Amino acid sequence: MTMVLEAANDGWVVTKRNLLKIKRVPDLVIFSTIQPIMFVLLFAYVFGGAIATPGVNYREFLIPGIFVQTVAFGAGVTAIGLADDLQKGIVDRFRSLPMSRGAVLFGRTSSDLINNVFTVIVMSVTGVIVGWRINDGFLRGVAGYAILFLFAYAMSWISAVIGLSVKSVEVAQSAGFIWMFPLTFLSNAFVPTSSLPPVLRPVAEWNPISSVVLALRDLWGNAPAGVARGTGFPAEHPIGLAIGWCLLILAIFVPMSIARYRRAASR
Repeated sequence: MTMVLEAANDGWVVTKRNLLKIKRVPDLVIFSTIQPIMFVLLFAYVFGGAIATPGVNYREFLIPGIFVQTVAFGAGVTAIGLADDLQKGIVDRFRSLPMSRGAVLFGRTSSDLINNVFTVIVMSVTGVIVGWRINDGFLRGVAGYAILFLFAYAMSWISAVIGLSVKSVEVAQSAGFIWMFPLTFLSNAFVPTSSLPPVLRPVAEWNPISSVVLALRDLWGNAPAGVARGTGFPAEHPIGLAIGWCLLILAIFVPMSIARYRRAASR
């Protein structure tokens, strides 16, 4: 128990250090917030009239997808931050201190989660302005945000593995984002999966992004009706599947990240 408390305390120290960096470079938060706002405005006002979502207004259908895309892309900051720390020798300094080996990783992923919370608050205000609403009550609204932030935290651990596997910040920036594009666009985030070619439809429906997005739509009362909802197990049990995906990602990538950190720190 004492070791766990010490690790948590060390992790919080690293978290505060990363948050201070964001405070000193506010451009990081500003530009990470502008992109999702642009996506909302473009899809809501430019493409929204051409996309059919039976039973729900397209803007309400869109916002949960934008939220999930935003936190998924935001996880790329974890890869960049860890690669930067390795390149500058900061990780070597941490290794020389009497602190938990996992503190650097838990501190980095926790600070990026807090950054995502701020971004989602701004996105929520933007969503309300364009017409999005939570229609199923306060508790289900909170449950939706909880799943969203659990997913954000899980994605940060995937990015941690990437950041610890590359040799420069430039590579981390590319590798941390490029795989996100097919993952987010081959999903139900922006269009119903029923509009996709038959060969891609099952892939999109079982995509973790789709599960989290549909879980948010169900909890917030933004889900489409009929075939636009999707088919099979993913459409019938999105909340359980979304939580299951998050836990599976954490179970795989937390120990993998720690193992990678030990190897990277000894380079």
